[in-house]
Amino acid sequence: MFKFKSYQYLIPLGICLAVVSCKAPAGAVSTTNVTVPEAFSTSKDTTNMATLPWKKFFKDKNLVALIDTALQNNQELMITLQEIEIAKNDIRVRKGALLPTVGVRAGAGIEKVGRYTSQGAGDASTEITPGVEVPDALTDYTIAAYANWEIDVWKKLRNAKKAAISRYLSTIEGKNFVLTNLVAEVADSYYELLSLDSQLAIIRQNIQLQSNALEIVKVQKEAARSTELAVQKFQAEVLASQNMEFETLQRIQETENRINFLLGRYPQEIPRDQTNFLSLTSETINSGVPSQLLANRPDIKQAEMELAAADLDVKVARAEFYPSLDISASYGLQAFKTSYLFTFPESILYSLAGDIAAPLINRNAIKAEFKSANSRQLQALYNYQRTVLNAYIEVANQLSKINNLEKSYALKTKQVDALNRSIDVANDLFKSARADYFEVLMTQRDALESKLELVETKKEQLNAVVHAYRDLGGGWK
Repeated sequence: MFKFKSYQYLIPLGICLAVVSCKAPAGAVSTTNVTVPEAFSTSKDTTNMATLPWKKFFKDKNLVALIDTALQNNQELMITLQEIEIAKNDIRVRKGALLPTVGVRAGAGIEKVGRYTSQGAGDASTEITPGVEVPDALTDYTIAAYANWEIDVWKKLRNAKKAAISRYLSTIEGKNFVLTNLVAEVADSYYELLSLDSQLAIIRQNIQLQSNALEIVKVQKEAARSTELAVQKFQAEVLASQNMEFETLQRIQETENRINFLLGRYPQEIPRDQTNFLSLTSETINSGVPSQLLANRPDIKQAEMELAAADLDVKVARAEFYPSLDISASYGLQAFKTSYLFTFPESILYSLAGDIAAPLINRNAIKAEFKSANSRQLQALYNYQRTVLNAYIEVANQLSKINNLEKSYALKTKQVDALNRSIDVANDLFKSARADYFEVLMTQRDALESKLELVETKKEQLNAVVHAYRDLGGGWK
């Protein structure tokens, strides 16, 4: 008889489970396989400067000290570290869902049922002990331990935990991405500060040169060899250069404050090397091969972890279509009077129950969540593909920029040399009245502009190497 009843209930249950399982939709197909070109250029050398730690990549001790301070105090980095802690705690939450929930409860209550009910009539005719009837208003005291446990039949909870782990790893890669960008940003601002110092020195040299020319013109006017117009033109040129000096000083102040902001501190002077800016050299460019980006770039690894988490989310959402198995149990003491609460075994209570539930009707909410999980998975896939493509293009752009800036710097150096010689020639001709003041002014102005452009090109060269180092995935180790 027992076996018959067991099969009587198990057969319909098995049919229901089969029906529910068959109706569960399949997830979207995603893959992280991406194809990248074999090389950035004709070279297939796998030597990659991204593997070089940033403390060895940067040779300037002042810059190294600034970066080290930024990595300790930068607020954006601190915010990212808290995101890691949040993700770590989410793993604990998901891990806890796999384990039984155990608790202790104590309660007290009172209940009065109608006499003309089955319970009331039964209580009225029952004696607790001979001559002692059940009280009309019945109190209830309980002390018990209870447990609830969802059996992870379809790996829903385990996949949710794995998804949380993937997102935790994603936040770590996000932190590494913040690191590499922070290192590059501090270096960019530092090189800009050095270039502004160099430009300021050039402007002040030019002011001195223009002031000397102004004095010559004044002497020539006294000797009737020049006019008041020439004097005023030279005077205006000196004033314009002095104005440029103060503009540069303001840019220096703002750049120093930007560095201090990155370092998480209030404005103060930035220590730096005052040697010739144009003599600075950068690290040798070794770009390796594009496939190394997949292992070196933190943003690519972050996108990959997000895709893995999204894939697991789809499995979790699909498991919602399947039946869930819950087990609950309790054990404790219960009595209507405290004096009976510790009377054994009469006051002992216990229960053990299993519950299987499956959604059969009105599954629209589950379907909607499943479709949303599929869409988020596809979003993560496209984001991963876009991140890889963007990484390759960024490196290709920087390598091209470095090559073109090298050629540009060589030409601008020749231009500056030629204009420096032309200043001496123009001054000699002007003193001998063989050139007018306008030619002298234009020569000085062209020389100043070319010198400032040369400094700017040098800064762009240094920054391009830093950006190539960052885009290849360096700076976070």
